[in-house]
Amino acid sequence: MTPEIVVLGYGPVGRATTELLTARGDTVRVAQRSRPADLPRRAVYQACDVLDPSSVAAAVADARQIVVAIGFPYLSEVWRTAWPAAMQNLLAAAAAANARMVFVDNLYMYGPQHAPLREDMPLTDAGVKPAVRAAITRLWTAASAAGQVRVAALRAPDFYGPGVGLSHLGDLAFGALAKGKRAMLIAPPDTPHDFAYVPDIARAVATLLDAPDDAFGQAWHMPSAPIRTPRQILELGARALGTSVRISSLPQWLLPAIGTVSPMLREMSEMRFLWDRPYRVDARKFTSRFWSDVTPFEIGAAATALSFRERAAALAA
Repeated sequence: MTPEIVVLGYGPVGRATTELLTARGDTVRVAQRSRPADLPRRAVYQACDVLDPSSVAAAVADARQIVVAIGFPYLSEVWRTAWPAAMQNLLAAAAAANARMVFVDNLYMYGPQHAPLREDMPLTDAGVKPAVRAAITRLWTAASAAGQVRVAALRAPDFYGPGVGLSHLGDLAFGALAKGKRAMLIAPPDTPHDFAYVPDIARAVATLLDAPDDAFGQAWHMPSAPIRTPRQILELGARALGTSVRISSLPQWLLPAIGTVSPMLREMSEMRFLWDRPYRVDARKFTSRFWSDVTPFEIGAAATALSFRERAAALAA
């Protein structure tokens, strides 16, 4: 059976997208280096290394559409080389297959801003990771403008959801609450911050896959529930667990100093602008054309907290 949609990457967004697409009857191939243990029954798997152009070309050769939901280790030296190489491979493979591509992106390319983020904001070259995201944005927009490929980027803020461990609201936050422990945040708990719910992101990916070609060649911001602070979101999850919230947070001004001994915190230091001010995303472009009924935090936070409790119980059994 010819795969109509190839999903590259099976992290939280790739998994949720694959589950949604297969549930509605789409033919889906998941391509990444290793076979996922929880691959849906109706999906097929193909080994693929996005840094190998021939491997990417083979994975998408017979695809009608491609979903790119890949990630690389959160290390500047990796991002500098891996992201441009991967994007070039993906664009070449998509062009050869004449397949449309939906790229699940973040919002780093705008750099520090105080206004709500809009799709028409200029790209930045400040900071390693923001500059890398800006560079790969220029790659796909140039290829799209030249008529070589059809690419739509879905740019999402920090996300959360059931089973999403590697998130600011993941293992150290909702996961800790589910175990009766204090939540740990590497961010101010009382600064408003947009968070997108992973099942909503999967729905938005499917929406772009279903959209006509005029939705491609451009970026779309992922809509989120009305902005809350991390504390407010965790309180909603704690309520579902029947507990109260206790939070420890790392002061942002300490990141550069602690980064001298912690590689991960050193990597996060340049991204302080994501957390040292209210972080708002303007998604009116998407909501005015498609839909706006995202999952409320009252539902998403509760589902996320309960999923972590279920996982903790299963591991303890």
